[in-house]
Amino acid sequence: MDEKENVQTNFIRNIIDADLASGKHTSVYTRFPPEPNGYLHIGHAKSICLNFGIARDYNGKCNLRFDDTNPDKEEEEYMHAIMEDVRWLGFEWTEEKHASDYFDQLYMFAVKLILDGKAYVDSQSAEDIRNTRGTLKQPGQESPFRNRDIQESLGMFQRMKEGEFTDGEHVLRAKIDMASPNINMRDPVLYRIKRTHHHRTGDDWVIYPMYDFTHCLSDAIEGITHSICTLEFEDHRPLYDWVLDEAGTPCHPQQIEFARLQLKYTVTSKRKLHQLVHDNHVDSWDDPRMPTISGMRRRGFTSASIRDFCDRIGVTKKDSFIEMAVLENSAREDLNEHALRVMAVLKPLKVTIENYPDDQVEMLEAQNHPQHPEMGTREVPFAKTIFIEREDFMEDAPKKFFRLTVGREVRLRYAYYVTCTDVIKDDSGEVIELICSYDPETRGGDSPDGRKVKGTIHWVSVQHAIDAKINLYDRLFTHPDPGSAENFIEHMNPDSLIKLEQCKLEPSLAEADPGKHYQFERTGYFVRDSHEEALVFNRTVTLRDTWAKIDKQNA
Repeated sequence: MDEKENVQTNFIRNIIDADLASGKHTSVYTRFPPEPNGYLHIGHAKSICLNFGIARDYNGKCNLRFDDTNPDKEEEEYMHAIMEDVRWLGFEWTEEKHASDYFDQLYMFAVKLILDGKAYVDSQSAEDIRNTRGTLKQPGQESPFRNRDIQESLGMFQRMKEGEFTDGEHVLRAKIDMASPNINMRDPVLYRIKRTHHHRTGDDWVIYPMYDFTHCLSDAIEGITHSICTLEFEDHRPLYDWVLDEAGTPCHPQQIEFARLQLKYTVTSKRKLHQLVHDNHVDSWDDPRMPTISGMRRRGFTSASIRDFCDRIGVTKKDSFIEMAVLENSAREDLNEHALRVMAVLKPLKVTIENYPDDQVEMLEAQNHPQHPEMGTREVPFAKTIFIEREDFMEDAPKKFFRLTVGREVRLRYAYYVTCTDVIKDDSGEVIELICSYDPETRGGDSPDGRKVKGTIHWVSVQHAIDAKINLYDRLFTHPDPGSAENFIEHMNPDSLIKLEQCKLEPSLAEADPGKHYQFERTGYFVRDSHEEALVFNRTVTLRDTWAKIDKQNA
């Protein structure tokens, strides 16, 4: 993947440029550090593209590091899914690392802090620690164990490691400043006791380091030059620097914060995504309605479209909500270039062409992509009976309805001009079949006498059509910011999935490969579902933004 020519500058790249120009660094080393406690989502895609993209463009390195210090929420399944997603997006890491690789080193760094009088074992309960932390307006209260003898703290910390105490009985805290205006600096917890089996280290450890202690030291151990994270960690930067300074690491990475990706009509909180999956509001983590990368892949979004989306929204220091239309437009533009054109009828209505020969079948040449003749053509069978979209017929049509109605002529895509002459209804009055006539001189869609028709509709031959199920996916929520609602579940879109069972497709789709993209002419972009053995297609996006008016009303 060569996208260097499309690089857009931003404040992070400006910092890196200045560091390289001054000689502060001679190379660039970044990392992408997800916690393996869920599947990656579209917000992670921005961080992936940023960290790996910077390493690529500066001929540097980027590690994939799993922040696996919270074992009761982490699973191997998530770790493998993360690796698959990063590779699918088009990136490869320099080294695969795990915070658990450094447990021994982290423990020794903690011992150094204790010996230097910069950390102590606190025997207060978690509730007492929380209640004495203070507020934004009031300083915290020092723990009665804050001035515990260094050797006593050291001995207790070793006994914590050896498993002598119960969960929550003691913690290791940094000794910084309980009156600091930055609450993160008020003697934060560095280690806690947690008797939980770790998916990599097993039962070797019963104490686990906290994120703020682990992350900066892992960066330093790996020689990371620029530690790029989202804005919610800006207030944590003084603690990041304090730990590195006091631990005396030879390398001191620079933390730089950027605005996270917030997309309208969805949620990216892992807690909320877990709730959607575990309470069966969606089918799985890769449900095509989910904002997870695996869900978007299954729905038919391409990796190129997601990278393009991340480039479009850019890198800033200000949080903002991005319109879903920006993501959808990136998908449309990429799929418009690469998706094969085919004909599919989602809600079929039978049409009999009464003057067409009963046993005749013609193989009509159809373009695979009108803008790219190099993509070739295919043959589409045409016969006496065809299916058209039910919405392409209206019995009492207004003047500006340019599709099929009694007495009106339309063009069948790649085929002939036809005119509706009669309507057949069932006992309830519903139209079940149309009777039409065709002009045999208009094969290919042009009239030798020069007459014009305003409407062109797609179709499939009844005799040759294949059956398929179609999933019409839409936005998972009707609220532009569902995460802000007291109960975000109440804003789930009841029409986020509409299943169509009796769809009719042209026969070329019988052997469609899972994951292959198509434009169903006049309908939208679809992909064959990779999880279904039967012929099932998922709609990626419509041809046009159907939510534009709603978004404007909510603006």
